[in-house]
Amino acid sequence: MTRLNWGMIGGGEGSQIGPAHRLGAQADGNFVLAAGALDHDADKGRDYAQRLGVAADRAYGDWREMLAGESARADRVDLVTVATPNSTHFEITKAFLEAGFNVLCEKPMTMTVEEGEEIVKIAAKTGKTCAVNYCYSAYPMVREMREMVRTGQVGKVRLVVTNFSHGHHGDATDAENPRVRWRYDPAMAGVSGQFADCGIHAMHMASFISGSQVRELSADFASTISSRELEDDAMVNFRLESGTVGRLWTSSVAIGRQHGFDIQVFGETGGMRWRSEEPNQVYYTPVGGRTQIMEKGEGGLSDEAGRMSRVSIAHPEGFPLAVANIYVDLAASIRGELRDGLPTAEDGLRSMAAVHQAVLSAKDKGAWVDARPPMYR
Repeated sequence: MTRLNWGMIGGGEGSQIGPAHRLGAQADGNFVLAAGALDHDADKGRDYAQRLGVAADRAYGDWREMLAGESARADRVDLVTVATPNSTHFEITKAFLEAGFNVLCEKPMTMTVEEGEEIVKIAAKTGKTCAVNYCYSAYPMVREMREMVRTGQVGKVRLVVTNFSHGHHGDATDAENPRVRWRYDPAMAGVSGQFADCGIHAMHMASFISGSQVRELSADFASTISSRELEDDAMVNFRLESGTVGRLWTSSVAIGRQHGFDIQVFGETGGMRWRSEEPNQVYYTPVGGRTQIMEKGEGGLSDEAGRMSRVSIAHPEGFPLAVANIYVDLAASIRGELRDGLPTAEDGLRSMAAVHQAVLSAKDKGAWVDARPPMYR
């Protein structure tokens, strides 16, 4: 099968997310890195792209140069990944979609709900794939949990409890570190810090596994380090359209926690839990029964869990391979085969609506608000 041409914007040398995208996109031979505008410093970006094997004439200084250059080529890139600071996501994604490119955008997809609705409409109009990198939903055992809910193995879901809480921004003396500072700067991060950065992964996962979208929420935000304008800790209660109750905690000042992303699903006839730091296992307890440890790669799991498994049983399934699963489904989508479970612009829009409504709720002492985008109410 002919490999697809792939281009990347952002994710340059030393970036946190860039290596995961490059490993993930190229892991299965579906994509080859053909073009890039990898750094806000044009010379550094061009140099790094060429060291990664990109031809000199496709190692661009910025995204506008890349858009013009690729639009004029017969062998233009089939997919563009946007891995730049939050404030640039909308402009870049919009421009490439309108020019007829498929796009994978890092989260949050946009800074405003109105921008999110515009991206959804443009993707629908152009017929191009616009995906958002909610890559944790592509772990094999997360897919198994989703299938267990779908097939009624835990009964109707009553409660979802999830959190994404770490302590890596808990040192107040590190406040001026540029890799930390931008996340709490409204000019670059938007209206929300920690909830928009990590909390929306947890909220997306709640909807993804349960099969129901968030309808309303109540939020409490805190900036525990006084120099931060945006929150570094948040508690969000929410209810899904199915009536399921949700509880979410997200924090960047929980010193001692490392990655800290986990989810528990409690149904009428059973409960399940999964941790990103132990991604191979789901703990499942049927009502009145003993807790079982379900292992990635073992027999009897769903076809979807099997499809997403990359390495044999007992070997850890890593984060770059979860990202790779997103790219596998993107390649299938570009080739005309829709894959169930690929996070799309609609997921990105719902997340941004939840962020803005959570901000309003927090300012109103936790008042319950409608979490849905206006176009879906």
